[in-house]
Amino acid sequence: MHLKRQGGYNVPLAGRPASPTETLPEPDALFLPVESGRLTFTDPAVADGQTVRAGEVLARDPVHFDVPLLAPRGGTVRLDAVEGHVVLEDLAAPEEEQGEQGPPAPDPRQSLLDLGAWAFLEDAYTGAVPDPAAAPSAVIVSTVRLEPFGVRGEAMLREGLSAFSRGLERLQGLLEYQPIYLVMPDVDSPLADEVHERLRGHAFLQIVTIPLRYPMDDFALIARGLGLDPGGAPVWALRTEGVLAVDRALTASRPTLDVLATVGGPAARRPRHLRLPAGYPLQTIRSTDVVEDARLVLGGAMTGRMADDAVRGMPVGCPGLTALAPMRGRPLFGWIRPGGSRQSYSRTFLSRLRGAFPERMPTALRGERRACIACGLCEEVCPAGIMPHMVHKYLYQGLLDDAERLGVDLCVGCGLCAYVCPSKIDLRAQFLQAQQDLAEERREAAEAAAAAAAKADAQEGADA
Repeated sequence: MHLKRQGGYNVPLAGRPASPTETLPEPDALFLPVESGRLTFTDPAVADGQTVRAGEVLARDPVHFDVPLLAPRGGTVRLDAVEGHVVLEDLAAPEEEQGEQGPPAPDPRQSLLDLGAWAFLEDAYTGAVPDPAAAPSAVIVSTVRLEPFGVRGEAMLREGLSAFSRGLERLQGLLEYQPIYLVMPDVDSPLADEVHERLRGHAFLQIVTIPLRYPMDDFALIARGLGLDPGGAPVWALRTEGVLAVDRALTASRPTLDVLATVGGPAARRPRHLRLPAGYPLQTIRSTDVVEDARLVLGGAMTGRMADDAVRGMPVGCPGLTALAPMRGRPLFGWIRPGGSRQSYSRTFLSRLRGAFPERMPTALRGERRACIACGLCEEVCPAGIMPHMVHKYLYQGLLDDAERLGVDLCVGCGLCAYVCPSKIDLRAQFLQAQQDLAEERREAAEAAAAAAAKADAQEGADA
């Protein structure tokens, strides 16, 4: 099955990581952020000064089904050493941590939760951690990551194709009749042929190909393309690393303690794939892999967040780091530069004569905000099929209901509209805020309706 989608655009960013994986030297300490993307580990499970072994629970996220924060290495816990972090000192050597393989758990889903593998799963439509007790309508597994720059699935498959195949079988064992959709790039390659050959005959598996165009790997877009109901049972979604974590948890009864991440981008000295534990000191990575004064983005260049000084270590679940050079002042008469080294979706610069080339984009998007000029470029690249410029005008006027009618809820937050916008309007941030406002309105309306129904029931009881 091939999913055809309109829109999308591959941002030509310099600094793509090389394929070979390198292992970083063991650090003196690990700094595990309590806030790690969608997870917040606010319930400590250990005491300050306690000695732990690798894989022990350090804290839990009470909002997301008690997903645990596991110790990537054995060591001594420091809860108050760095604000917002659980610090591990006096680290044990990795080879001393593994211990004996544990017995298989009677409840596979509980085992995935206890061993940290459940954190790799998300709801395809909402991005939330799915309820381990709920049955999904389907599972989407993607080997594709198109945002610059996260770890691509092929980098992991080259090292663990057998484990990946076994992990898919383990996933199928959690289901009853629900299908698993395996998303692969629409390309011809020896690795793709090997994956197809290895998975041939798996009746529960349906292979889906997508174009290699950002953000066609977005789970919500894939789920819509497959016709999966957003209002029905949840759709589980996970990437290659999640399948490998499932296999490790259910086959060996062990957590995944080291992860594969990238350091890439125009300001990376040597873009590469790195194997490292969560909490690895960002300062060490800065000193070895990033040019001086570069700014680090946690995640990809389009949807990641800036790593400020408060973040000391690699967050759990972060696919990589993107290094961008800071903008060093405004060039004189910069607005009349012909732009021989500047990419433009609208092809208005001199660079259109060069063809495609990887750009050394800085932190600034080269421009100042102006009023929307209704050029329609955002509509061309939008993979969700909405009209961002019209949605923006409604939101600018405070007309949230009209923005909802035009499909602001369909926005997947890829950021392409803001990237191509010649007026430099931060449409992504505006739309994500609108989605939060709509969700809050719906929550308040549901609570009001429930309160009214309870009041009516109480009145009926009193009248009876």
